[in-house]
Amino acid sequence: MLRRRLNRLLGGDERRVDSRTIFVGHRSGPNNEAFIPPKFCDNRIVSSKYTVWNFLPKNLFEQFRRIANFYFLIIFLVQVIVDTPTSPVTSGLPLFFVITVTAIKQGYEDWLRHKADSEVNKYPVTVLEDGRRIRKESEKIKVGDVVEVEEDETFPCDLILLQSSRDDGTCFVTTASLDGESNHKTHYTVPDAEKDLETLNATIECEQPQPDLYKFVGRMHIYRNNQEPTVRSVGPENLLLKGATLKNTQKISGVAVYTGMETKMALNYQGKSQKRSAVEKSINAFLLVYLCILVSKALVCTTLKYVWQSKPGQDEPWYNEKTQREKDTNQYLKMFTDFLSFMVLFNFIIPVSMYVTVEMQKFLGSLFITWDKDFFDPEIKEGALVNTSDLNEELGQVEYVFTDKTGTLTQNNMEFIECCIDGIQYSYHDNSSEVDGFCVTDGPVSKLQQRAGREREELFLRALCLCHTVQVKESTEQGQDQVDGLTDQVDGLEVLQPPQEQRGFIASSPDEVALVKGAMRYGFTFLGLESKTMKILNSNNDIEMYELLHVLNFDPVRRRMSVIVRSRSGETLLFCKGADSSIFPRVRQEEVERIRMHVERNATEGYRTLCVAYKYLSADEYAQADAGLREARLALQDRDEKLMAVYNQVETDMSLIGATAVEDRLQEQAAETMEALQGAGMKVWVLTGDKMETAKSTCYACRLFQRNTELLELTVRTLEDGGRRREERLHELLIEYHKKAVQDAPPVRAGVTRSWSSASQDYGFIIDGATLSMVLNSASDSNSSLYKNLFLQICQNCTAVLCCRMAPLQKAQIVKMVKNSKGSPITLSIGDGANDVSMILEAHVGIGIKGKEGRQAVRNSDYAIPKLKHLKKLLLAHGHLYYVRIAHLVQYFFYKNLCFILPQFLYQFFCGYSQQPLYDAAYLTMYNICFTSMPILAYSLLEQHICIGALLDNATLYRQIAKNAMLRWGPFIYWTLLGTFHGLVFFFGVRFLFSNPALQDNGQVFGNWSYGTIVFTVLVFTVTLKLALDTRHWTWINHFVIWGSLAFYVFFSFFWGGIIWPFLRQQRLYFVFANMLSSVSAWLVIILLILLSLLPEILFGVFRKPRGPHSRQNKLVQSSVGGPQSSARPLLMRTFSDESNTVF
Repeated sequence: MLRRRLNRLLGGDERRVDSRTIFVGHRSGPNNEAFIPPKFCDNRIVSSKYTVWNFLPKNLFEQFRRIANFYFLIIFLVQVIVDTPTSPVTSGLPLFFVITVTAIKQGYEDWLRHKADSEVNKYPVTVLEDGRRIRKESEKIKVGDVVEVEEDETFPCDLILLQSSRDDGTCFVTTASLDGESNHKTHYTVPDAEKDLETLNATIECEQPQPDLYKFVGRMHIYRNNQEPTVRSVGPENLLLKGATLKNTQKISGVAVYTGMETKMALNYQGKSQKRSAVEKSINAFLLVYLCILVSKALVCTTLKYVWQSKPGQDEPWYNEKTQREKDTNQYLKMFTDFLSFMVLFNFIIPVSMYVTVEMQKFLGSLFITWDKDFFDPEIKEGALVNTSDLNEELGQVEYVFTDKTGTLTQNNMEFIECCIDGIQYSYHDNSSEVDGFCVTDGPVSKLQQRAGREREELFLRALCLCHTVQVKESTEQGQDQVDGLTDQVDGLEVLQPPQEQRGFIASSPDEVALVKGAMRYGFTFLGLESKTMKILNSNNDIEMYELLHVLNFDPVRRRMSVIVRSRSGETLLFCKGADSSIFPRVRQEEVERIRMHVERNATEGYRTLCVAYKYLSADEYAQADAGLREARLALQDRDEKLMAVYNQVETDMSLIGATAVEDRLQEQAAETMEALQGAGMKVWVLTGDKMETAKSTCYACRLFQRNTELLELTVRTLEDGGRRREERLHELLIEYHKKAVQDAPPVRAGVTRSWSSASQDYGFIIDGATLSMVLNSASDSNSSLYKNLFLQICQNCTAVLCCRMAPLQKAQIVKMVKNSKGSPITLSIGDGANDVSMILEAHVGIGIKGKEGRQAVRNSDYAIPKLKHLKKLLLAHGHLYYVRIAHLVQYFFYKNLCFILPQFLYQFFCGYSQQPLYDAAYLTMYNICFTSMPILAYSLLEQHICIGALLDNATLYRQIAKNAMLRWGPFIYWTLLGTFHGLVFFFGVRFLFSNPALQDNGQVFGNWSYGTIVFTVLVFTVTLKLALDTRHWTWINHFVIWGSLAFYVFFSFFWGGIIWPFLRQQRLYFVFANMLSSVSAWLVIILLILLSLLPEILFGVFRKPRGPHSRQNKLVQSSVGGPQSSARPLLMRTFSDESNTVF
């Protein structure tokens, strides 16, 4: 280790910095080299945040970084240090409660992470050491160990495949937990590795750990006795990743290259960036306002105190002479401590317990999504999943929905429809009978009009049978295999039944299986790959054999894949299939026109199309290509770039044979869901990597584009139409579309999308990836900013936007651009595959669909649902209700704390600003924790101001709460004024009562603690009954907590004042409550003040025009279309005037 560090410092051994050398089985290389075992990290996985030793300090540090917690800590310390009017317990106990509850929650979550880590780290694995099979714990694996893994086991670290139980040296894995792909992937053993691993003497030189799942560069040096070492390239096809699962292979052996936190899975694990909801931002803004009110109150009282004391005789009355120490105290220091004392006295206006209530509401509320039976999908036997409960209310504020196409709007279930050979269409008339997933193929091929030459037909079908990475799974070996294959839900696995045997197909893409099965319909059957030999059963029942020389893998940049094969006659052929945009430039142009028409027609009908081409390679061409490929595959640096260059060189001057059409059906209720989202005022954008025509037809099928929608197209094709430079044409089109969709369009009233306004023209916008790159990354910065603004304005005025040919990064760029636009609209992204993760993480709310492309999107999402159709209820019902509940919770908390502290402030004007508390310390402490906390928590979990059925039937109701309507400054000021009114009524109403000198039968008068207790009693009953008036959906829980809280207050007051507590130095409330209730006047004033406080709302409800459920529902729909303001106020203000019969 020291030598390596010195080498790096002195500039030597530069190569080792970027690579590592692994000794297979810890056996040294050539005997003439000294063997120094290198040091690598162990195989422990650590995803937990805390340890036993650092939990307390680390958790406390994180909690006190929150402004509210830090503020209350300062107040608590002031109470401890300075002589304040209230006990430190009054602020210390609520703070302790908040900190403790949060610490327990976070500690429990981290304990679960520790438990999961322990399960992974203690998992037993088999390691081969000195010819013996040893069982050890996964965390004890070291780099260089040879590990044995059996079928259905998960790889414990990143392994290079050395040996497989399959004869052809391959194995199958699923990587659903890594990249979201649930299909089987084929991996290969390193060529020429020893069959007997005990005698294998080899080293592997590879790159240092990096997170790219699809990239791995290395080479293996195999040493044999007195021979030059054999060098073989090692790539991603040889690397088995930790977290992937072995399938359909009995056993494999591999050498550990990356372990523990250096595995690709660990390097890809990143905590999702903390998403903050709009409600949280509103809370912080309101907190600042109340903090200003608090400081203002303290300043007013401090100023008035010294103004009052400046009068003769007021500063030092005869009955309260100052001590010498008080006289010697600095005047300014005394003013400052008085200011702090007033701050402490009024600090309860800041609701610290609101944070705990909000946390509990979010956590418990998220369970309702998990428990919703409507989200349960019988196919996968799963329901909805909540990964982040912090964003429940954001579901009710969504303005933009960004959706993937394949697997989200469509089912990702491919079916071969037709093909085209030399411009002639071939359709298959399906006479097959399908029973329980088994397909018996006996249908004939129907020729439309005429046929291409027989040789061309056979060449096309051979290309379909040879140009793929499909593997054949023999189903007759054992019955259990069939069951396993079906329960694994392998994409495209369909067991076909030729006369002799049954076989299933396994592939990394459902497209490939569909094409191989399509070739079977026409008489060409792929029999499998054995020892680099591909076998085909042709239409004459003859077996053709081809030697597989090279596979030029598919990648999203090239958008094509090729194979190089050699026939029995010695001919070398290259077969290539890919997207039309990728194939057409590489074939003879005279062949393109015959095929292009069919490709465009199929795309318009919504089919996924692929073009097929071939090329004969001469001996010299093949030798050159073979040498180039081998050299590129052995490179440690820039391997991908070198391979790409060779691929592009080989895949030129090809001949186009034909094209295929595969159908991907729409998801269940996709059109209804999209229509409901648009009706709710949301803009839907489709972001897909598919070609424009296919995506456009899907948008029409989903009703995102209507037949009368005028489409504004900004693609490479439209840029080339004008015959000018692309940059000029782009500028011209953007100006033209902006004039049409923005400048000339009539203004849209708030909350109304164009699709609901029949008077104006609907516009749809289409852009592709290449043009989007020009818009976002223009040559000049000024143009880039202009293009971006024009593009954004056009899109915002269109009913739907389609972005096709998108790379995953571009999807995230689009979301980020809209998210950061004017007004900061709330965005939602929904997708099902690994390529959607970037946009899911970028959006305010990320939704994953538990589809066929694995669970990467689900793991990175905030919420996961089984099907697209569930999005409607998630947003329109759950989202709507969650927002209304938490908005009311926040406003109510500020309101009840203002009611609580305003009488305390007013009391200072009548007690010489002496900081005398109005309420007892027990009441100060328990007001927010016990007396008023449970009713609002129950309300925020159970309230349904409109029933779920009505919310789903009337998507327009969603617009009532759009743009954070219930937490704007208008409703906030309303609640603040209401709290001020109630506080004034409480204080001056009781003061009016006390103007009568004799309130008790025996002629005695009440004291100041009786005064405060009467005010507090009126306060508790009023704020609780206010919530009862606001409740529309009553359950037994609501009744229990509302009436139970009031009963608990009465019981506690009797109990607290009825016993002499030995731990109290002074007991202010001894028999005060019981004595107070013995006065008829006190009873009368309590009842009158409660009624007087709530009277305006009761009268408003009584004299308002009554409305039944159906009339209210219709009125809401009409008002939302005609302008939401007319009926918004009752909902926003949440007054009693909203009739309780709105619950159906």
